[in-house]
Amino acid sequence: MAEKRDYYEVLGVSKGATDEELKKAYRKKAIQYHPDKNPGDKEAEEHFKEVAEAYDVLSDPQKRSRYDQFGHAGLGGAAGGGFGGAGMSMEDIFSRFGDLFGGSFGGFGGFGDMGGGSRKRVRRGSDLRVRVKLTLSDIYKGVEKKVKVKKQVVCHRCNGDGTEDANGKSTCQTCHGTGVVTRVNNTIFGAMQTQSTCPTCHGEGEIITKPCSHCKGEGIEIGEEVISFHIPAGVAEGMQMSVNGRGNAAPRGGINGDLIVLIAEEPDANLIRNGNDLIYNLLISVPLAIKGGSVEVPTIDGRAKIKIEPGTQPGKVLRLRNKGLPSVNGYGTGDQLVNVNIYIPESTDDKDAETLTAMEHSDSFKPTDAARKEIDKKYREMLD
Repeated sequence: MAEKRDYYEVLGVSKGATDEELKKAYRKKAIQYHPDKNPGDKEAEEHFKEVAEAYDVLSDPQKRSRYDQFGHAGLGGAAGGGFGGAGMSMEDIFSRFGDLFGGSFGGFGGFGDMGGGSRKRVRRGSDLRVRVKLTLSDIYKGVEKKVKVKKQVVCHRCNGDGTEDANGKSTCQTCHGTGVVTRVNNTIFGAMQTQSTCPTCHGEGEIITKPCSHCKGEGIEIGEEVISFHIPAGVAEGMQMSVNGRGNAAPRGGINGDLIVLIAEEPDANLIRNGNDLIYNLLISVPLAIKGGSVEVPTIDGRAKIKIEPGTQPGKVLRLRNKGLPSVNGYGTGDQLVNVNIYIPESTDDKDAETLTAMEHSDSFKPTDAARKEIDKKYREMLD
């Protein structure tokens, strides 16, 4: 399973699948590969994680939009890269998606209890957002980045437990540690059983009796962290990528939030980006346009020599194949387009004026009907 499969294929749904269809497909696949149903089967466990990863991305509108447009690479799709839905632990899966199974999906050993049971609440930390500026060179090659962020981290005194010592917690007497309370109501249809989050412990199943003196029982404090991540080649301005689990820590040992990376492009001194193509505006002299010759132009990875044909007209576009940016999906590379413009001097000296006067009276420098018709044709094509 080193190479990621298409998420829609993993869940067995079409690209136009509704939220309800995604939920139904995920439930079916998760039950099929659940560890309790396949004890000791590592392959089934990997499939279980795979379907959870697919659902994590496709059930989130923003992640799904990026995936539909850019595929796995739009989420930093390399395995282990930390983007998108990758890197989810079994605990993350049970905590995040347990409610899809009636609140009793459970962890290991909980499959047989799908009719009811423990539903302890696991909190999730909030996401962080950072804006990362990239040069065209960074985008061309892909780049490793480090950011230093101020965030909520696990309390150094209680290690996130929220208690002053090992005896600082007790089982909630209202829900008896399950995190839920069950009520039975008599209706015209008979006895109806409902479950809700325990109001005493707020779903945690435990009560803190001796709060940590440093974090006051929250299990978190303000700190700093240097976070490293890889940005794949071909990303674009405005794209977002998620580094799983590197956001704010959650109270009392919950699931960390994500770090959302917003891509920003720095203008390049020579090249202009247009999708995956790069544009360079070349300015040549009148004599070079007339006689022809060769010039060097900057490219994303160095310089390239191009030929200027004799009689080159302003607006001519020369194409350097595969000298653009790679697609973030890995499907090909753009080109570099060289727009040829001719520099007209704004002033001349007496000697230049004599030369220009002679040129003006030469038949070689008089515009032809063919040249005018070619210009008309180009403008008509632009208007169309």
